[in-house]
Amino acid sequence: MNSINLDRQWTFRKGLLDSISQLKSDPGAIVSLPHDGMIGTPVMPDAPARSDMGYFTGGLTSYTKMVEIPREWKDGCVGLQIDGAMMNASVEINGCKAAVQHYGYAPFYVDLTSLAEYGAENRITINVNTSMQPNSRWYTGSGLYRGVKLLHGPKVHLAPDGIYAFTREIADGIAFLEVRAEIRNGGSTNRLAEAEAILTDEKAGVKAAGAKQVIQVNAGTCETARIRFAVENPKLWDAGEPNLYRIRVQVRDLGEFRTHFEADPVPTIDEGSTLFGIRTITADARRGLRINGKAVKLKGGCVHHDNGLLGSVSLYEAEARKVKKLKELGFNAIRTAHNPPSAALVEACDRLGMYIFDEAFDVWGIAKRGGDYSQFFADCWEKDLTAFVRRDRSHPAVILWSTGNEIPERGGLNEGYLWAGRLADTIRRLDGTRPVSNGVCSFWSGLDDKLAEGQNQAQNAEGDGNLLWENGTEPFVNGLDIVGYNYMEGLYEKDHALYPDRVILGSENFPKEIGCHWPLVEALPYVIGEFTWTAWDYLGEAGIGKAVRFAEDDPGLQKGAWALMPPDGSPFPWRTANDADFDITGRMTPQGAYRSTVWGNPETFLYTRNPEDFGRQELITPWGFPVLLSCWNYTGREGKPVELVVFSGAEEVELLVNGENIGRKPVSRDGEMPGSVCFETVYRPGRVEAISYTGSAEVSRAVLETTGAPARIRLLPEKEQMQADGHDLIYVNIQIEDAQGRVVPNAEIHLSAEAAGSGWLAAFGTGNPVTAENYTDGNTVSWRGRAQAVLRAGYDPGSLSLTVSADGLAAETVRLDVTL
Repeated sequence: MNSINLDRQWTFRKGLLDSISQLKSDPGAIVSLPHDGMIGTPVMPDAPARSDMGYFTGGLTSYTKMVEIPREWKDGCVGLQIDGAMMNASVEINGCKAAVQHYGYAPFYVDLTSLAEYGAENRITINVNTSMQPNSRWYTGSGLYRGVKLLHGPKVHLAPDGIYAFTREIADGIAFLEVRAEIRNGGSTNRLAEAEAILTDEKAGVKAAGAKQVIQVNAGTCETARIRFAVENPKLWDAGEPNLYRIRVQVRDLGEFRTHFEADPVPTIDEGSTLFGIRTITADARRGLRINGKAVKLKGGCVHHDNGLLGSVSLYEAEARKVKKLKELGFNAIRTAHNPPSAALVEACDRLGMYIFDEAFDVWGIAKRGGDYSQFFADCWEKDLTAFVRRDRSHPAVILWSTGNEIPERGGLNEGYLWAGRLADTIRRLDGTRPVSNGVCSFWSGLDDKLAEGQNQAQNAEGDGNLLWENGTEPFVNGLDIVGYNYMEGLYEKDHALYPDRVILGSENFPKEIGCHWPLVEALPYVIGEFTWTAWDYLGEAGIGKAVRFAEDDPGLQKGAWALMPPDGSPFPWRTANDADFDITGRMTPQGAYRSTVWGNPETFLYTRNPEDFGRQELITPWGFPVLLSCWNYTGREGKPVELVVFSGAEEVELLVNGENIGRKPVSRDGEMPGSVCFETVYRPGRVEAISYTGSAEVSRAVLETTGAPARIRLLPEKEQMQADGHDLIYVNIQIEDAQGRVVPNAEIHLSAEAAGSGWLAAFGTGNPVTAENYTDGNTVSWRGRAQAVLRAGYDPGSLSLTVSADGLAAETVRLDVTL
């Protein structure tokens, strides 16, 4: 169906919109979609979801837009396509309820054909309700955070997300493809329809192949046209070479049976298209995962759906920026934890080359939080799972489906064994070309009282649970092609002996253990990869990656790392998980530097520990990483001992302080963090260098310097222009520099930002995981000498300026172009 973007100028109101009089009495605020109605609200210490939601809270909000529906559409079909609405959305047109959608992450289509007023303006109202707190284990955001499209077409038309294309086989330089086009007949008579599929090289715009098929579609039904054709010398898609095609399908209404032989002077035609890549997937315990016949290990990272300072707003530029940075570090795969991603993220992975482990649910019928999706699962799972798979199944980046994460039913509760098979079989009916998985964890939950007590006794006696996990989950994983192991690397080899044909995936892994476990992944063919928790920091689950240093006599040290995660969560104002390779602004953390070293990066990475903590012991949560700083500014600690940590893939590292050789040490190859080396010295202002050697040859080096006082603000836009489409973004990185242009790594300065021109300041903040700041009010305090502004384009061409100011420093302005 023809698509019209409706994201421009919606009226946003707090509270449920339930009457025409309310429209007149409450003017609301004009916003552009995608929009997060939660990110600009204040955080509160007494927020019901506490650190789960980063101390944000939900409520009732509404979006309204007047939409002109032309009179000539009356003989066709019209509806809304919504990629996600958070959550419990009620869609109305002219005061009439048209649909209800509970799951905030699933795409859905709303048929407006019978309710629309043609040749007139129609009031579209979408109410959302995130008030049932806590309803998630992480920040959800609120509202129309993925945008809205208006679809229209003739009575006989392609169903929304109705194109399914896949590669049947690649042999002898020929790709054998099949396109299945779902055709819907919204009319009152039985029709014949011709579907033509055309394959075009997305980059060159050249037709590569195509074919036609005629089918019958009765009134009020949907039927599928199956179109097969071959492509000679195809360009294959994989993460390294993401060669794309576009599948375009035209549907012609040929008329009623027999009458279609008579020429129709004006046949109705509908058209749709989707990105597509030619590639094959196989997985087995002997050869591992193969893409196009080539062995692949998944260097994966879990990612939540929010975009940091923007909240849950999903725009292509934000998603593409994330994918680019992950690829630069060495990732080739992401897991969409723990829900369907946005269409924008899927497209970014298609275009840039990133494998997707595409996940459906975090809960089934047993709740993890009181207001979560479990209360709707029994009634809505099939509709939501189907919509999610239909949208993503033609996209080459998607290589693996997941039916869920750490599901409480994994031990058989609530007929979990049956549900596991039911969901997997549903996916296979929709798409039989990809493996199905599930992220299964240990039995810290999910057992009845008797089994749970027995597990405790067995663990106390034998330490391994006496095969309870293997026996308890065997019926659950019966329908899976690949079994996801969350934090259970210790079972890989043991379980391979029990189940020699099982394909294993580390579906979640602790970040600081990558150096210990990655060699095992590379060595075991039946383990196809690992996914760190997490690749990109996110809002909510606040503080699960904390690390704290204690004196030896501190009672807190005796409580252990789990004491850093109390039952009521991290204290206010903890906001982010603080557990990732990139912070929420997209700046690589020491954790990311370490991972890149393990994956073969030849760079040297040099960090220090705050000398105030020297001699203290560090407790780190399982998801945490040591607190390491890119800093050599420690005024007042001169002559005091300080510890330095270097990550290197070389054989040895030499340390120099102001030119003096402090020592040369071998890089560790075992222990807790293979690929690291530690030095102790005394702090002296100046310059410290770490030089990596293999043999006698220098491989690389890293430098830290003591800087002067803050002297200027520097604005570094990541690009110089953006399109006037209401969606494009420019990220402007902000540095506090000394007189020599060096970032002052301990600068904490209050900054104010203003934007003027053809766009607006969409967000302003830092990667600080502990803050009560509002990312939408133009104020922040620099963190480790840095901050970030995110500019969003308007709909009119021109220029957009950003000015950042601070007391005692000259204001800095950058001007950028907004073009058609």
